[in-house]
Amino acid sequence: MLKTAYQDELHFTSTQQKGSSGPDVRRIQEWLCLNALRYPTAALTTSLDGEFGPATKRAIENFQVILKLAKSGIVTPDLFTKLSAPLAAGFQTRPTSKDIRKAVVQLAQTHLKQRSAELQCDDGQNLGPWVRSYCDGLDGSLFKWCAGFVQSILDQAASSAGRQFTDIMPRTLSCDTLALSGQANGRLIRSEAIRKKPDHIKPGDVFLLRTLSTGPAPADDWYHTGLITAISGDVVETIEGNTDLKGGSNGTAVFSRVRNFRKTTLDVFTIDGL
Repeated sequence: MLKTAYQDELHFTSTQQKGSSGPDVRRIQEWLCLNALRYPTAALTTSLDGEFGPATKRAIENFQVILKLAKSGIVTPDLFTKLSAPLAAGFQTRPTSKDIRKAVVQLAQTHLKQRSAELQCDDGQNLGPWVRSYCDGLDGSLFKWCAGFVQSILDQAASSAGRQFTDIMPRTLSCDTLALSGQANGRLIRSEAIRKKPDHIKPGDVFLLRTLSTGPAPADDWYHTGLITAISGDVVETIEGNTDLKGGSNGTAVFSRVRNFRKTTLDVFTIDGL
C-alpha cells in the first residue's frame, strides 16, 4: 500500500499506567473514546489531555471488564492492540473478490462496520487515529477527510491486486484536485450526463458533489466525495467518510447513505481499468 500512516497508529511498545503522560497516553484516550461508539453502555469516554489520571484508569478498567480481563487499569502493548483492533481490521483486511469493484465495496463496508470516526475536542475537529490514517498522518480542523477515506479504500483494493490507485488519479486530500484530474483524463462523468444515462454509474466508482456555478465567471467547486456501492432507479447507495446523518460534507464518521442523483449535482469518477 501507498498509504501506510495506519501502521504508526498501531505501533505501541511502552506500557502506560496512572501517573504516565504524553502522546501515547493521548492515543490511549483516543481509542477509549472511539470504543465508546462500539460499546455504548460502557463508561469509556474520557478527556484527551495526555494525562493518565484516575478517570483514564477507570475507563481502562471498564474496557478490561468488557473483554473479561483482570481490572489492572494498566495499558500494555497487548491491551493497546485490543483497543486499536478496529483500525487493524479496517486496514489489514484483504478483499475476498478479485473483481476490483467488488473489492472496493467490500473494503468500504469493512471500514463502516468498524465504526470509523473522528474525534472532537477543544483542539478542534477531524482528529484521531482514523483521520490520521486516511490523511497520511495529518489531522485537525483543516483536514476534511472524505477524499482521504476514498483513496485509502482504493489503495487497499488496488494493492491487493498488485496495482496502484495512483495509476488513475493523483494522491490528494482535495476533492477539487481529484475531480479536475478526472476531468483532464476523461474519467469524470458530469451530473448532466448521468441524469441522461444512469448506467454510466457502477459500484466502486467515486462520486463527487459539486456546487452549481453562477455569476459572470462561474468556477466548479467540488466539496465532498465518497464511494458508490449500489445503484437503483434514481438513487445511489454510498459509503462515505467525514459525513453525518444529514449528509454533510464535514461530519464526524463513515456512514452509508442513499443519495438521489436527480436532486443533487453529483459527478462520478469512474475507476474503470484500476
